[in-house]
Amino acid sequence: MTPIVRAEELRHVYSAGTPFEKVAIDHINLDIEAGQLIGIIGHTGSGKSTFIQHLNGLLRPTSGAVYFEGGDIARSKEATRDVRFQVGLVFQYPEYQLFEETVYRDIAFGPKNMKLPEAEVDARVWEAARFVGLSEDLLERSPLELSGGQKRRIAIAGVIAMRPKMLVLDEPTAGLDPAGCREILRNITDYRRETGSTILLVTHSMDDAARIADRLVVFHNGGVAFDGTPAEVFSHTQALLEIGLDVPQAAQIAQALRDRGVALPDAIYTPEQLRDAVLAAWKGAGAC
Repeated sequence: MTPIVRAEELRHVYSAGTPFEKVAIDHINLDIEAGQLIGIIGHTGSGKSTFIQHLNGLLRPTSGAVYFEGGDIARSKEATRDVRFQVGLVFQYPEYQLFEETVYRDIAFGPKNMKLPEAEVDARVWEAARFVGLSEDLLERSPLELSGGQKRRIAIAGVIAMRPKMLVLDEPTAGLDPAGCREILRNITDYRRETGSTILLVTHSMDDAARIADRLVVFHNGGVAFDGTPAEVFSHTQALLEIGLDVPQAAQIAQALRDRGVALPDAIYTPEQLRDAVLAAWKGAGAC
């Protein structure tokens, strides 16, 4: 089966041929299958943001290529324009890009640019608002009046309203309080469950990635350091620490308990897994 996105020998160099030349990503070979929810992880400067900007043509490869459903997205201006409606990219702090007078008009901006009939635009606005948990009374208010979490949901809704086949979110929980983070992650997982869309979640939070991703891709120094299930990636605890990343808090606590003699399985990286494992260990100790 053809992946929805394939990167082949993808390389991007900023300021090539100048004293400021910087290789941001190099020799990236990555297949993204339709329907996956992938966490893209890496410290600042690792190349993850440069990578995702190639997925809908915002950046053009220095060499190599990105294919969407088998076609090179840089083969023509028309192909690049079309893929921007199919691969929806939500930037970090997208609320700063809200500019319309009302929430409704902000969400409708993308579908209107697609030259859709007014009735279709309206249907998509309401659908997107529902996906991200925006109530009806908010749609006629100015987005500037709303909270940070609400603004973040409006920005995500504006991309969802274009019904992209793949949704790419760059640090969607950055700057939000814990309740806001949980709400955004719940919106993302609900949207994926209902639509079957492919989702890439760029995050610094190992806990967020562990909680919702099927697959993790770890960037380091412009390349892919690890690629696998959360259990596979988080089994490389020491290697992750050596490249400047943490492991989820649940994994850290589990290791601390193991160091104190508590018999816990290896693949623990979410609070739920930790809870269940500790309860099982406690019951087993009681039974003895």
